[in-house]
Amino acid sequence: LNNLFKHTSLETSFSVNMLAIDNRRPRLLNVKDAINCYIEHRREVVLRRTRYLLRKAESQAEKLEAFLLAIAHLDEFIEIIRSSSNREEAFNRLKAYHFPVETARGLGILIRGQPSIVGERYIFTDVQVNHILELRLYQLTGLEREKVKADYDRILAEIEDLMDILAKEHRVLTIIKEELQAIKNRFGTPRLTTIQAAEGEIRMEDLIANKSTVVTLTHRGYIKRTDAAEYRTQARGGKGLKGMETRDTGAEDEEADFVEHLFAASSHDYLMFFTNSGRVYCHRVYAIPEMSRTGKGRSIKNLLNLRPDERIAAVLRLESLADDEESVWREDRFVVFATTDGIVKKTALSAFRNIRKDGINAINLAEDNHLVSVVLTDGEREICLVTHEGQAVRCKETDVRPMGRTAAGVKGVNTAAEDNVVSLTVVDFERQLLVVSEKGLGKRTPFADYRLTKRGSKGVITMNITEKTGKVVSALAVADGDEIMIMTTSGQSVRIPVSGIRECGRNAQGVKLMGLREGELIQDVAIIIADDGEDAEEGDADLPESAAPQEGEEA
Repeated sequence: LNNLFKHTSLETSFSVNMLAIDNRRPRLLNVKDAINCYIEHRREVVLRRTRYLLRKAESQAEKLEAFLLAIAHLDEFIEIIRSSSNREEAFNRLKAYHFPVETARGLGILIRGQPSIVGERYIFTDVQVNHILELRLYQLTGLEREKVKADYDRILAEIEDLMDILAKEHRVLTIIKEELQAIKNRFGTPRLTTIQAAEGEIRMEDLIANKSTVVTLTHRGYIKRTDAAEYRTQARGGKGLKGMETRDTGAEDEEADFVEHLFAASSHDYLMFFTNSGRVYCHRVYAIPEMSRTGKGRSIKNLLNLRPDERIAAVLRLESLADDEESVWREDRFVVFATTDGIVKKTALSAFRNIRKDGINAINLAEDNHLVSVVLTDGEREICLVTHEGQAVRCKETDVRPMGRTAAGVKGVNTAAEDNVVSLTVVDFERQLLVVSEKGLGKRTPFADYRLTKRGSKGVITMNITEKTGKVVSALAVADGDEIMIMTTSGQSVRIPVSGIRECGRNAQGVKLMGLREGELIQDVAIIIADDGEDAEEGDADLPESAAPQEGEEA
């Protein structure tokens, strides 16, 4: 349907020239400006109408006040008129007749600064004197006097309401809303078509298949995405496939490069890139250049406005489940950070909703500290920190209070001087903790085997570190149906099922996951989410999955 919209006349686009006179000058308006100008126009209409009605009400009130005062002093006024030789003399004598303000207030007259009030005296205006002289006899009856008082009370209520409108802006806006609603109710009909912005007539993601991809990022900042189907499934212990064209990591080669980050994501997902300086950037997966499995990739500086001294330290994937962005930046999700020196920090995901193109601050890092891992949680989970020397700390996430974007965090694990944190995972008792060493050994251990401790403790052993195993490089929460991708410092990759990795105790060395060449080490490990219907290929013939473990594989 989206392609029909794009390539046929089933959907029609048209432009609107919003050139208008605004404040006596021609101006090209967008939709928002046009709405604001209309609201300002209606506001001026309401204010001018209110002032006009107030003037009319004041004029009527002035006449009724004269009647009320004349009726209250009827005998005196009749005597003045009867004793005057002509209208002019009667006019002047009535004009000179003064009342105390309290007398007028006692008759129910509202004192509001009208022209009749001079100091503490109520003095008739010329208009009021003329109204008194034109007063008819029938208006002096009791019924007519009650009618005058009722009319005056009604006019006073109207004056007070009109003055309140002029004094309060929200009253003006409320009137505008009510009048527009009345117009809508009278003339509104259901729209038979849909009007959309020209730039969003068809969103980019509507024309892009939401398929599983593998995103790789090298140490020197080359990034690419590859269809996950290009990586075939192999048995553990295989030599792997060439996954990315990187430069040789020889000691004398200053341009050496290696894969530093690898993860699986769908095309419509969001990626949050966290840098070594504590800043975060956001990008869609489909906007990352797609290349073959052996492609080198494109510099990430072509995608993100990185500062000269910045490099990517961690990447977080935000799953896009619906078109509504609220499903991505949810209020009940938190971002948990872990740094090399054992610091952890928890910040609400909604705090990163408005990430600018130039990035925003995500965490305040000390000069000798670096970001290791970032995970998403619901605020009530347990987390597990794994160190390079094979120690693990399992603690409650509630031990870490939520903090602002630029906060530094609190101590999560008490590391030794030569040790550092390599991984942060969310505890899931339906999964196991997969620990992988730099020399290709790995094992699965249930989270229940790690006792719950307080944050800031030294932790318990998670892998028996020996010269054969090497140090721990990564730890992931995995299930039997998962597959993982392992990549080395030279760019070699192997994709194996988690079910082929033996489940061992905490203090075990594990089994061999990947065969390494001389000087080659494991660099990164990630879980791969296979596409529906993807067929797993058989592993290397030299090392079938049913082969027995090599000597020393299991402690």
